[in-house]
Amino acid sequence: MANMLETLTPISTEQQSIVESTPQLPTSDTEYLERMEATLAEAEDSLASAECVPLPPASNTRKNTSLAVSVVIPVYNERDTIIEIVRRVQATQMHSEIIIVDDYSLDGTRTLLLELAQEPGIQVLFQGYNRGKGAALRTAFAAASGDVILIQDADLEYDPSDYAKLLKPLELGTANVVYGSRFLANAEQDPSRLHRWGNWLLTALSNRLTGQKLTDMETCYKVFRRELLERISLEQNRFGFEPEFTAKLSKAGEQIMEVPIRYDSRSYDSGKKIGLRDGISALWCIVRYGW
Repeated sequence: MANMLETLTPISTEQQSIVESTPQLPTSDTEYLERMEATLAEAEDSLASAECVPLPPASNTRKNTSLAVSVVIPVYNERDTIIEIVRRVQATQMHSEIIIVDDYSLDGTRTLLLELAQEPGIQVLFQGYNRGKGAALRTAFAAASGDVILIQDADLEYDPSDYAKLLKPLELGTANVVYGSRFLANAEQDPSRLHRWGNWLLTALSNRLTGQKLTDMETCYKVFRRELLERISLEQNRFGFEPEFTAKLSKAGEQIMEVPIRYDSRSYDSGKKIGLRDGISALWCIVRYGW
């Protein structure tokens, strides 16, 4: 035994210091195990939330337009479509920023928007109560910084792959305002005759008072130079925004250009929100602002 002890290499002062500085696991206190389990549970919850939001498409460093484009998206209860429409906008590579205004959604949309807000180039704003599309757009306009503003609905009725044709007249300097018309080239893509007739009536009356020659005054796709907002004051909170905006631009001397777009109409069962009440309001706004 003595010979064995004599053959052991004595521990150095440096080795003794390392041993003494190494943290030792507790032998009786098991609280650290509970803390580890809680941390793992939180990590798993965070991962599950992140997996709900698909990754954005790979982007190149070159934008597909020379314009700084602010895409503004008013949102109300669009949990099933908001992620997809944002991904489609990102895939165009024609935007400088995406501004989303949530109009007090109650269906879980806000949870998804909190995830989207973590991505670069996306700004999410939350209304304190439900105020309507027009009010949400005014909030978005105030936050926009691009040369051009492009309005995008949060559902999938309008296709961002039409951005190139919408922006081209502004890039060429041949127009300051462009509307994307659902009826200019293929009116039958809207399967509802009642909807087509109602849109024709509203647009015809608007044209009569504004002097424009539009086929789709009520379209979501309105693209315009941001500086025009300095010349008009908007006040309608709901869908009255459409005729108000058209009338006030017309009174400011702007000629609105139309380009044909694709349209995938959805039913009221699928979440369509505009109704008879909004049609009556639109008539009133056409007369009020166009007279």
